[in-house]
Amino acid sequence: MRRRILTLVFLFVGFGAAGALWVRDYVASPLAIPAGGYRLDIAPGTAWSAVARQLEDDGITSWGWVLRATAQLTGQAGRIQAGEYDLTPGLTPRSLLAQLVEGRVLLHKFTLVEGWSVRDVLQAIRAEPALEKTLVATQTGSSSAEVTIELARELDLPWQSAEGAFLPETYLYARGTTDRAILARAHTALRNKLADAWATRDPALPLGSPYALLTLASIVERETALASERPLIAGVFVQRLRKGMRLQTDPTVIYGLGQGFDGNLTRLDLRTDTPWNTYTRDGLPPTPIAAPSAAALDATSRPADTDFLFFVATGDGDGSHRFTATLSEHEAAVRDYLAALNQRNVN
Repeated sequence: MRRRILTLVFLFVGFGAAGALWVRDYVASPLAIPAGGYRLDIAPGTAWSAVARQLEDDGITSWGWVLRATAQLTGQAGRIQAGEYDLTPGLTPRSLLAQLVEGRVLLHKFTLVEGWSVRDVLQAIRAEPALEKTLVATQTGSSSAEVTIELARELDLPWQSAEGAFLPETYLYARGTTDRAILARAHTALRNKLADAWATRDPALPLGSPYALLTLASIVERETALASERPLIAGVFVQRLRKGMRLQTDPTVIYGLGQGFDGNLTRLDLRTDTPWNTYTRDGLPPTPIAAPSAAALDATSRPADTDFLFFVATGDGDGSHRFTATLSEHEAAVRDYLAALNQRNVN
């Protein structure tokens, strides 16, 4: 009888040891994740047992109960975070649990493009399915001026308009992040960059505030696609401000026309007075007209030292401009541009 009991004890210990070795091998072996990866969504309040069952049902593991028990025995089951996870081939049960406990969720990208207006920004936000829409401004069909004021109010910005208030760059965010949160980050980034540009500006810059720098930088941003030209274009505008000349820049006219602009800028448009028409009004417009890049802010805070007062497109198709110091030179450059344009149309 004693021998039979000892035999049973040895068998039990042996099976237990074998089981422990099997579990050790299991938690260190890759899960059956497809080559293209597997997306795991854990909603807030979801029990770990339900997650383990889903992984088993989807064929990621054949031993859902072992995965569930492992997390419970290690105390990880109660620390798993909700979110959207991108599981990649080679992931083991051990590394999976570590990822879920640490909350290493899938991060989406939201790119705010240089030169975008607030309306462009809000349109891009509406197209982001992973962002939670909470702002009234993201759902409104109001005019550009109205929506910039509404957004500034909703975000509690220090300026009356939200135009130009967000720094163009790519922001990473987790699913469920609100539009308010992503724009608040972009605004903080803009304020930090603007403060840096203002602190390192040319002391002779004829601008009275960081907001004036932001406004001029937005015009510089919209006037050229060539980064190399930004300091020179900023230098032209600074020279005009110093001499009391009007800026006479087309992008401000187009911005002032708003949704009434049909894509063809006419002489009548240039004479149509709005607060942003720098052909009819002196100085800077009342607000920025777009989101200036960090490079545009730097170029505007430290513009090129130049005698140029005019510039016009070269017509070469590369976005470049021809810069001149006198009106007669400028008029000749305009004639050359129109000739190049006509020749390209003929060709």
